[in-house]
Amino acid sequence: MTLLDVATIKADFPIFEKRMRNDARLVYLDSGATSQKPRQVMAAEQYFYTHQNAAVHRGSHLLAEEASAAYEGARETVAAFLGAKSDEIIFTKSATESLNLLAYSFSNTATGRFALGVGDEILLSEMEHHANLIPWQQLAKRTGATLKWFDVTPDGRLDLSQIDQLLSARTKIVALTHQSNVLGTINPITEIAKKAKECGALFVLDACQSVPHFATDVSKLGVDFVTFSGHKMLGPTGIGVLWGRSELLAEMQPFLFGGSMIETVTMESATWAPAPRKFEAGVPNMAQAVGLAAAINYLEAIGMDKVHEHEVALTQYALEGLQTIKGLTIIGPTNMDSRGGVLSFALDGIHPHDGGQVLDQYGIAVRTGHHCAWPLMRKYGVSGTTRASFYIYNDLADIDALVTGIEATKKYFKVS
Repeated sequence: MTLLDVATIKADFPIFEKRMRNDARLVYLDSGATSQKPRQVMAAEQYFYTHQNAAVHRGSHLLAEEASAAYEGARETVAAFLGAKSDEIIFTKSATESLNLLAYSFSNTATGRFALGVGDEILLSEMEHHANLIPWQQLAKRTGATLKWFDVTPDGRLDLSQIDQLLSARTKIVALTHQSNVLGTINPITEIAKKAKECGALFVLDACQSVPHFATDVSKLGVDFVTFSGHKMLGPTGIGVLWGRSELLAEMQPFLFGGSMIETVTMESATWAPAPRKFEAGVPNMAQAVGLAAAINYLEAIGMDKVHEHEVALTQYALEGLQTIKGLTIIGPTNMDSRGGVLSFALDGIHPHDGGQVLDQYGIAVRTGHHCAWPLMRKYGVSGTTRASFYIYNDLADIDALVTGIEATKKYFKVS
């Protein structure tokens, strides 16, 4: 049994009124890539554009005051959702930008805890999304630091057996995903963060697949920075969040330069406004921030514990169903121990792209390919996988449709 009234929730999402190929209903199993948007989020953005649209923090007229209040109110909503302070919330365009902000800011700081050089180390894992791998690769190249990483076990877990060898006084940064976008694995972040702190390392958490799906209190994780995107949690595209400890944000150098992020400017020099404005150059994504706040309000009205329990029930049901299919291999954990609602699999004799196209004929939308995680694909010896990811608008009937669709795919390709 799942916990949510999915029929009532789906009524808030206009896209589920759409008919797909062959007049099939939409079975949307790609929320790990981007979530669908409820009417409440779209209405919040429309209201902003219709009644409050002005550049924030710039004008003294009424519209500018209302726009600024709406924008800063969104920041307060995000902060409360994360158990953070509002001045620790930086709005970006995406989690990818947030991670690049950190990597470039660190390399712009020549001294102190952010400075890296030859002999310093950055610790990642084999299950990272490219957005939490490539910025650190580039930072290592710019500074001469060395990349190290946790291996991934055959069953999709971080191999922590070498943690005491991987973490040392040379470790300056640890950057890990909270929940894998391929495997669904939820990593033991608090345990790893404690050891990282003992070494004096900064801890960066990619929470793109966790913040939208279960309660996340940054004050309890023991990490220093958290990044995630609005579009994966019912919110608009074009809005991301970076949370950082206030004392660290105060020390960091800006990533982008221009209007709004300055304190004073002469022809020869400039000084920076305090965080978060120091990191928000230019006119920000105002309506998108308001839309993100509406998405958070929607999720909180449901309850994040219920969201997570619903997804656990769906994933358990999906694991049971998929493991009855001959020739199907699940890539990642096959039980619900520290596991979320992302499920990847391979089918013998069928390329993921081909299988995904057949599923599409039945209205079933899944992700196929390497999921921006090529090193992980190479680890498992596959060119790609098919990925189903679940959210609040999915129910057991969607899982049944997936299982039936996979069997139909095997029949189409004459694979036994």
